[in-house]
Amino acid sequence: MSEIASMLVTHRKASIGEIESAWHGDVETLLSWVASSDLVEECAVLKTCNRVEIYVVSSRGEKVLFELAKKARISSRIIDFHDHEESLLHLLRLACGLESMILGEDQILGQMKELYHTARSAGRTGWMLDTAFKKAIQVGKRARKETAINERSVSVGSAAVDLAEHILGSLKGRSVMVIGAGETGELISRSLISKEIGSLYVTNRTFGTALSLAACLGGEAIPYEEMKKQIARSDLVISATSAPHYILLKEDLEQAMSGRSSKLLIIDIANPRDVDERAREIPGLELHDIDSLRHLSSENMRMRMAEMDKVEKIIKEELKLLQSKYKRRQAEQLLARLYFEAGQIRDQEVRKAMNKLSAYHTLGEVEQRVLQDMSNSIVNKIFAEPTKVMKVSAEKGDFAVLSAAEELFRLGGETGEGEAEDGRCREG
Repeated sequence: MSEIASMLVTHRKASIGEIESAWHGDVETLLSWVASSDLVEECAVLKTCNRVEIYVVSSRGEKVLFELAKKARISSRIIDFHDHEESLLHLLRLACGLESMILGEDQILGQMKELYHTARSAGRTGWMLDTAFKKAIQVGKRARKETAINERSVSVGSAAVDLAEHILGSLKGRSVMVIGAGETGELISRSLISKEIGSLYVTNRTFGTALSLAACLGGEAIPYEEMKKQIARSDLVISATSAPHYILLKEDLEQAMSGRSSKLLIIDIANPRDVDERAREIPGLELHDIDSLRHLSSENMRMRMAEMDKVEKIIKEELKLLQSKYKRRQAEQLLARLYFEAGQIRDQEVRKAMNKLSAYHTLGEVEQRVLQDMSNSIVNKIFAEPTKVMKVSAEKGDFAVLSAAEELFRLGGETGEGEAEDGRCREG
């Protein structure tokens, strides 16, 4: 029996560099590579800065995913493998923002919609994945509508962006520089992108790390030694490095402000601080540090955490409905084969009866229709009660009844032509 299986490389176990190097090529290329396996019936890929997740529908999902990981030479240390039930739960949690670096963030829902559409447009999904992704997107919307899981800033980095927006009035069109491309720098940068800033510049002592983050978010990496020049051209600077000492002295910033008429806002959220405290004395420069943000961020996190129980309740309720749908599907597929086989026998016997009657007199359209209707009615009435029992058993997870019916009616062969086509994989 074919089910969904998934393989995840995410921020929970892997660094940005490991995620970036885990799978090569764009989403379309990765989809084609996964679909090239004879064992894969459907597939979808979620690829963002913080995750690469591969979903397959297969009767041998675990084997397929292990082989893919082996071919890509990805360390098992950074991979999570999920079976059908775990994959469904993860998708719902992901859509609700519970698996994101920033709890409850909205961006992942849009990314899921876009990447699912890519897989579907390429003909890589079928009924199994369509059902899972549509439900996940629906649940993500519901969680944000019925709870406050996505309201208020929940990290010092996102709180810094909100503070900057409050001070400057708007960040739209602004030139912003982020110093530090680690986890906090990434959170800051992602928050900035959602504010429709004009340009994002990222610098880091290790230039390759800055390049990776900038490429991921559509920004520009600046060599560390050119940082001070870029500050002079920026409206906002947010610094979050792990340096043990000041990286920007008062003298550096006085030079950056030389001849400048517009205001420069600097928010230093590093601990220890990145910016010389004496910079507050420079005219036209406004400096804030982590003390301005710590209380705000902690309080907002508590508020979002309080909403988690509400979201988890929604997920539990919706997951049960989704699981019932898949269980009913198993009964429906078996019933489709059963009715197909019964229909074959019915047609054969009706033809025999018509041939015998035709030996005595010509059958008119009315007589033929009566025979067809009668035979249809007999089949439907015979299978009416078994149909109910099989559907109820499937929803309860009592698959022994389905197995017995399959054995009793010898339905273990190929699917009949009468089975609905929406469950088949559409190859691109």
